[in-house]
Amino acid sequence: MEILHGEPIKDGFFMPAEFSRHYGCILIWPHRRDSWQNGAYAARRAFTELIEIIAESEKVIVCARYEDYDSARKALPGNVRVVEMSSDDSWARDVAPTFVTNGKTVRGIDWGFNAWGGLFDGLYFPWDKDNKMARKLCDMLDVDTYDKRNFILEGGSIHTDGEGTILTTEECLLGKGRNPQMSKDEIENMLCRCLGGKKVIWLKRGIYNDETNGHIDNICAFTSPAEAVLAWTDDKTDPQYEISSECLDILESSTDAKGRKIRVHKLPLPKPVHITEEECMGLDDMDGEPTRIPGERLAASYVNFYISNRSVIVPQFGDKNDKNAVDILQSLFPDRKVIGLKNSRDILIGGGNIHCITQQIPYFTNRSD
Repeated sequence: MEILHGEPIKDGFFMPAEFSRHYGCILIWPHRRDSWQNGAYAARRAFTELIEIIAESEKVIVCARYEDYDSARKALPGNVRVVEMSSDDSWARDVAPTFVTNGKTVRGIDWGFNAWGGLFDGLYFPWDKDNKMARKLCDMLDVDTYDKRNFILEGGSIHTDGEGTILTTEECLLGKGRNPQMSKDEIENMLCRCLGGKKVIWLKRGIYNDETNGHIDNICAFTSPAEAVLAWTDDKTDPQYEISSECLDILESSTDAKGRKIRVHKLPLPKPVHITEEECMGLDDMDGEPTRIPGERLAASYVNFYISNRSVIVPQFGDKNDKNAVDILQSLFPDRKVIGLKNSRDILIGGGNIHCITQQIPYFTNRSD
């Protein structure tokens, strides 16, 4: 592995769309007891079900701490690679590298990670193990990595169509806990230089009460060039209605990097999901304080899906819109099977969902396997 200090776009590298072909996917075996209820056992069942689906069509790599390696290896099928690697939590989307490609090979981008806001409004401290994971993974995979640790960015804060258009939110990337020394234009320029972008579409805010400061991957995602899904509610009394309406106005008045109007598909939200007292009792305190309060609204959204080579795996919440979400996504991904993950609430309790715990590796031709 070589540590690179240049810019991916100048080297001919770009971030492909998630709906492009993958080589594989990275996840981290859940372990943090103040994130995952009942010693993470419920979350591990949900992770295992998800991993088994993804592994049907692409290589899966699961990182596990030393003390959790045996449990992960026992739970997961033999075609899944389990590697020992320390971590602070299990959000692979945000701590694994963002992979870029020139078609023949891939490289990683090692962003800085500060637990979604650092000492300003981050969710835990310390986060040093997480901040080292991207470079460790690149070393393990024998791919060169761009050193961008001076720029704080989580993978869940960006989406791309692979054709020059990048989606993000102002709520997240302009927040004081990320890169307060940089202007909006400077941040936009950084995204384009690193991801091969030509245009950034800034939505204002993400899902209501999202503790990541409004990650884009919970509210809006590309499904194909010039087409996107947007988390939506018709309930005007819900604070999400104003947020989603604002996003819709921005998307419908925007064009992508190729000048095309973006067709927006509304993906209905489940009714508000609140954590129960029983679920809170299953979580350990952090520094003597509870991480969840009974009745707290969780940032539930069907947009937090993962696109694998042959399937699209979407969260399910025991809600009447579960099937609607699956049907809408099936119409948008006719060549893939859309699968609802029934146990995704056990992932949501940790703070995110399916997309947040996965990070795709693009397909490339110069492979040794």
